[in-house]
Amino acid sequence: MVGETMQVRVNKIAQEAEDIRSYEFVDLEGRELPPFTAGAHLDVHLPGGLVRQYSLANDPTERHRYVVAVLHEPQGRGGSADLHSHVREDDTLTISHPLNNFPLAPDAAKHLLIAGGIGITPILSMVRELQRRGVDYHLHYCTRSPEKTAFADLLATPPFDGRVSFHFDGGDPAKGLDVAALLRPYEIGQHLHCCGPTGLMTAVRDAAAHWPSGSVHFEYFAVDPDLAAGSGIDALFEVEIESTGAVHQIPAEQTILDVLRVAGHDLPSACEEGICGTCITEVARGDLDHRDMVLDDDERAAGDLMTICCSRGKGRIVLKL
Repeated sequence: MVGETMQVRVNKIAQEAEDIRSYEFVDLEGRELPPFTAGAHLDVHLPGGLVRQYSLANDPTERHRYVVAVLHEPQGRGGSADLHSHVREDDTLTISHPLNNFPLAPDAAKHLLIAGGIGITPILSMVRELQRRGVDYHLHYCTRSPEKTAFADLLATPPFDGRVSFHFDGGDPAKGLDVAALLRPYEIGQHLHCCGPTGLMTAVRDAAAHWPSGSVHFEYFAVDPDLAAGSGIDALFEVEIESTGAVHQIPAEQTILDVLRVAGHDLPSACEEGICGTCITEVARGDLDHRDMVLDDDERAAGDLMTICCSRGKGRIVLKL
């Protein structure tokens, strides 16, 4: 459940590629871990006090372990540096129960998967699931070089070989995967799942603009300013709590989460950037200004969910709290 945490032991750390390590977590008492589905992630509480989200890379049938892979980014927000520098085998960490904002499309006749760099982590879990179920798929895996390609040996051998295409661009996207050519044709019943750097995601989103609504799915590791801009207007609005009728004003410089916490509401959150989905809240009514990277177009259009860490409203909105 969202907000629930547990303690795990770091059972194994492995170097998967240049600057990329995998971390295997197991229960402290050797018990089964809560189940997860392909595409899920964990909130990991790091030694320095940060909380970061990392996608699960292992097969969902494996109840004895969770495996994440993390790229060391010295110029990042500090999470990967903390993990790479201070976490060792046999350490105890606090993690959340698995949460999935990037599930496999259940009714797809065929899956096209595109992973860029460390974006392979949720995609690898999907590949394992699809392979085990015998569902048609193909993975295009984009990295700078073989040395920077995590899980390359695994994906280049049976049963995955023949279903995986590697693309090495040497740091020049123009020399990598031609997403426009790849996505120009569309097969009925096909779904696309993509995870990777913002540049790749933008290129894929633009190239697949003609695909049917609901057939293209993304998992973002960073905020895309274009998608997260919303209306661009940070005006005062009101939030009404449906259960009590209490009304709170949300100033331009504060978020719904900020204001409701001060008012005494105990609300789960993690990234507070609109990436992880931990704070998704049901909306009874109101005009929403979505600024997250989690909800898809259909969910935004429905207007009954929002991320209260970053998205805003217009006039008055009513939350199911």
